[in-house]
Amino acid sequence: MSKAAVLTAHNQPLEIRTDIEVAPPKQNELKIKIAASGVCHSDLSAQNGTLPLMTPIVLGHEGAGTVVEVGPGVTKFKEGDHVVISWVPMCGECRMCKRNQGYLCDKAQATMAGGLLDGTTRLTSQGAPLFQFPASGTFSEYAIVPDIAAVKIPEDVSMTAASLIGCGVLTGVGAAVNTASIQKGDTVAVIGCGGVGLNVIQGAVIAGAERVIAIDMNDAKLGLAKQFGATDTINASGADPVSEVMAATGQVGADVAFEVIGLSPTIQQAVGMTRRGGETVLVGVPRMDVMLTVPAGFGLVLSGKTIKGCLYGSSNVHTDVPKLIELYKKGTLKLDELISREIPLEQVNEAFEAMEKGEIARSVITYA
Repeated sequence: MSKAAVLTAHNQPLEIRTDIEVAPPKQNELKIKIAASGVCHSDLSAQNGTLPLMTPIVLGHEGAGTVVEVGPGVTKFKEGDHVVISWVPMCGECRMCKRNQGYLCDKAQATMAGGLLDGTTRLTSQGAPLFQFPASGTFSEYAIVPDIAAVKIPEDVSMTAASLIGCGVLTGVGAAVNTASIQKGDTVAVIGCGGVGLNVIQGAVIAGAERVIAIDMNDAKLGLAKQFGATDTINASGADPVSEVMAATGQVGADVAFEVIGLSPTIQQAVGMTRRGGETVLVGVPRMDVMLTVPAGFGLVLSGKTIKGCLYGSSNVHTDVPKLIELYKKGTLKLDELISREIPLEQVNEAFEAMEKGEIARSVITYA
């Protein structure tokens, strides 16, 4: 039996259940004992219905743990291996993976409904199947994942820190170093300084940006943004961020502007503060009914602007996770500093509340 946090209906608190039955791993699957799981905004988006996942479902998709059982056909992992879990399994063989767009892996599409690659789940509770956050379900003591959704990490790396790589770090840093075309000396603007936004900021610094303008309505978050490399901050609660960015750049605008919230007004602001010929990168996940309206002439064609969607930091987990681990070991990538608090699974709903209030960068669930 395993303990897990289960979403039984949208806009309801997660229910802590202790009767989770975990079936053995099938072909090319791993059973992972979860050591730590970040509480990501995408989990909150699933809870409130922004991401319309099936219920009941075990949430959590940002985790690290130890392999305790391997299924038939597994050759790259053994019991005892430490791994980071990816919620996008990347096969390395499909047309998207071969185009270096593994974050859009054709095989991974099967997991979006809340199961594994065969469309089923290995979890049961109260006599009924439980869905699991695509290919993961890290709000549980144990998880079954496809072997292509795991990346081996060195045993001397903290699992608590490593757990954050699985989503927030890959998404944020990847948005800056993979999705965007940041050049050395560029000015970058980042709207939204939560967990992912902080990673966009440090990713922009890693990519060579000279000036990083952090924008939020929370002074505490703006203070964190400075720690992660922001050179300028704008509190949007008392000023128009577009006017402020334009004024700060001599009416030129940002070379690259990132929106990391997923709201229509802030998306429009990101486009508005992007310079002619620059890039707007949309990282935050909006509700399905949010529309983007941009004048085609002066807004795009005659200004030469580019608007890019960013899924999972345009990452290839099999190559990017090891790179991020090395940056962490060198002290270039901040992971420990992202952790605001370590909590038991039973406090996951409080973590959601703290996230909504903007009180924290990341809560991390740790398991005994």
